[in-house]
Parts: sequence; structure tokens; C-alpha cells
Amino acid sequence: MIKSFNGKTPTIAESAFVSAAAYIIGDVVLGEHCSVWPGAVVRGDLGKITVGRNSVIEDNCVIHSGSPSIPPVTDVTIGENVIVGHGAVSNARRIGNNVVIGMNSTLLHDVEIGDYAIIAAGCVVTEKMKVPEKSFVVGIPARIKGQIAEDQLWWSQNSPKIYIELAEQYKKEGL
Repeated sequence: MIKSFNGKTPTIAESAFVSAAAYIIGDVVLGEHCSVWPGAVVRGDLGKITVGRNSVIEDNCVIHSGSPSIPPVTDVTIGENVIVGHGAVSNARRIGNNVVIGMNSTLLHDVEIGDYAIIAAGCVVTEKMKVPEKSFVVGIPARIKGQIAEDQLWWSQNSPKIYIELAEQYKKEGL
């Protein structure tokens, strides 16, 4: 479902895929070949959310631009080739390019994630944390375990291509 809010209508690239069971509202921009899967909510009601090309918002994710109780509300930028894993929740300010956000992880307000970082599944990235590029982040609360290993790059290098093909198949089948 794609809805306008407060005079703002989502802008979605023609090549993008948005599941009929996803909810996109307000000031949201989805770039070329993005995909948003069933149960995901991208809620640009308080600030703008921009998602870069080839990025994937998997099933049951929540992406929100802020909270009225924690001023100031800021815009959200999610880079290119980002995978936001199933069930992740993000109020992050910025997620860089080629980042993997693990399943069921939580990114609290004003978080900034550098390029090529990996946030492990189930991780809770605390408010205002700044994660340097190529970091591997784990735990509750999140801590930087070290630099990502070469084999971990597989996810950010290959998943977007897989999802582009999968989204095209879904579109062809009218899903």
C-alpha cells in the first residue's frame, strides 16, 4: 500500500518493487531496483526517507524517520546496495552503501552506519552510535567486534543482484 501523508507522496522508481502487503507512506523516495517486501513499513511521516538504488527492505521491517518525543526529527538516508534483514527496525539517521543490517536488529535514533559495515542479527545499536566503515557489529548493546572479513562481503555484493531478479519475477507474476 502506497499512501500520501501531509501533502507528501512517495516517489518510487519504475524499476522498484513494493509488495502489495508493504506500507509506504509520506515523504519516501525509493531508488532504482529497490525492493520492499511483505509486512515492511517505510514511514516518512515526520521526516524524509531516501533509499538508494538496489537496496532491499525485507519482510516485516520498520523504517521510520524519527520520533516526535526526541527532537530534532531528522531525515533518513539509506545508501545503495543495502540489505535490511527480515524484522529489522531502524530509526537510524544514515546507513551507508553496501551495508548489511541483520535480521531482527534494531537501530535506534541518530545512528550512523559507515559503508560496507555489517550489523549482526539481533543486534541493538544504541542511540547516536557511529559505526565506522567495514565494521562488524554484534550484541546487545552493540559493540564493534572488528573489521569485516572478505567472505562477509558476499552478502552486500551478491544479495542485491539476487533480490533484483527475484523482484522482477514477483512483478511478472503480479505479486
